[in-house]
Amino acid sequence: MATEQLLILDFGSQYTQLIARRVRELNVYCEIHPYNNIPDITPAIKGVILSGSPCSVRDPDSPRVDLSKFRQKLPVLGVCYGAQLMAQTGGGEVQASSIREYGRAKLGTVDADNRLLKGLDAHSQVWMSHADTITQVPDSYQIIASTETVRVAAFQIEGEETYGIQFHPEVTHSLQGKQLLHNFVVDICGCRGDWTADSFVEATVADLKAKLGDDKVVMALSGGVDSSVAATLVHRAIGQNLYCIFVDNGLLRKDEFEQVLAGYNTLGLNIKGVDAKDQFYTALAGLTDPEAKRKAIGRTFIDVFDQEAHLLEDVVWLGQGTIYPDVIESVSVKGPSATIKSHHNVGGLPDFMKLKIVEPLNTLFKDEVRAVGRTLGLPQSLLGRHPFPGPGLGIRILGDVTAEKVQILQEVDHLFIDGLRRYGLYDQVWQAGAMLLPVQSVGVMGDERTYERVVALRAVTSVDGMTADWAHLPYEFLADISNEIINRVKGVNRVVYDISSKPPATIEWE
Repeated sequence: MATEQLLILDFGSQYTQLIARRVRELNVYCEIHPYNNIPDITPAIKGVILSGSPCSVRDPDSPRVDLSKFRQKLPVLGVCYGAQLMAQTGGGEVQASSIREYGRAKLGTVDADNRLLKGLDAHSQVWMSHADTITQVPDSYQIIASTETVRVAAFQIEGEETYGIQFHPEVTHSLQGKQLLHNFVVDICGCRGDWTADSFVEATVADLKAKLGDDKVVMALSGGVDSSVAATLVHRAIGQNLYCIFVDNGLLRKDEFEQVLAGYNTLGLNIKGVDAKDQFYTALAGLTDPEAKRKAIGRTFIDVFDQEAHLLEDVVWLGQGTIYPDVIESVSVKGPSATIKSHHNVGGLPDFMKLKIVEPLNTLFKDEVRAVGRTLGLPQSLLGRHPFPGPGLGIRILGDVTAEKVQILQEVDHLFIDGLRRYGLYDQVWQAGAMLLPVQSVGVMGDERTYERVVALRAVTSVDGMTADWAHLPYEFLADISNEIINRVKGVNRVVYDISSKPPATIEWE
């Protein structure tokens, strides 16, 4: 895809994706690979970054990699665990810190002449996150930065473009971290920084034309950003040979089916809408376990989609809107990670469909997908849409799902989202929605006692959904929306607001 790239080796750090995002902000393509599954080193790879890790290099079972594959052949930057690994395997010493070094620190001495540290202030703030510390470096390692408590905050191996840093330049708390990464990626690795949304579209469309030729592609659309941008890229490459299917699973937002179909028609996409509400409600009848509901929704979708796809002749490919975090999260450094929720994109294709897969966005983060969408000319009303879960309102109705509950939640959700837009808050929120709780509460309406449903409103701020904070919406807005929901939605007499962050909570309740 790209003529030049950086390779990031993942040792399990929570910050690994953030390193990749910072490199891409420099318009340089990069890929994350587990330390134990290193790709072939091609001329396109201009440098290597070793990530941090929750492990200790002092543990004999900790992740290891043969650094001779890279050293003296490519520039290498070890971050935290990566730096400790280089120090220890080179003959230095790494020991447990008497005090865990976590949080903000200030560099004390900085070798301003060193290429990696060019432009960094002597007392620049950095972010530490480690229980071990490098106490001794090998003779060939030159210390180039220290803090009050960390003697070896950064080093370079003499005669090599090989560096180690004990802090995390990728987090915003390292105030000049972006400068350090620029020094490494652009100045030391020599990357040109020409990987942009425009270049991505041009290269991807050309690749799709070559890959797909005159073949037919079928694709399920959801109305969301990822599938819409993916479909537009494929459509630009093969035109009417792309067949799109939009399934109404009965769990969409109010009027969403009609609105999304109309929007896709204006984009010139070859699309068919399928009303399958009853099939989904039947499949969900009596199910209360969240994972059981997700699987029932997934199975039913596959059945409906497969039925519609078989009405088309000579289809060879299945298009998907898989994005890079989906790919990364499906491959962990030490085998499959614990399942928090089953994923709706990666690995969901049944064998009997016998279609090849094309995923034009599987190297992009969400914000990059939006940038590509803008380059393609997609309307901001679509690109600015909040993420919406694949299982839809089925996992926002806690407990069993019925058509009556869906209708209640659609009305509540509509008032909430419409209110965010009316108050000018929609674009300040990353994702918002309402949950219908499996409890009832006593209320008073007029002079009568009521015993009706409770709904929870949820709004979060985030960059990519990996972490999220609850949105601090104005009290006046919450009061207005609560009043509006209770007055206008029959069956609801209490509204609560969710003030949980991710982690420890997830964005969705199920």
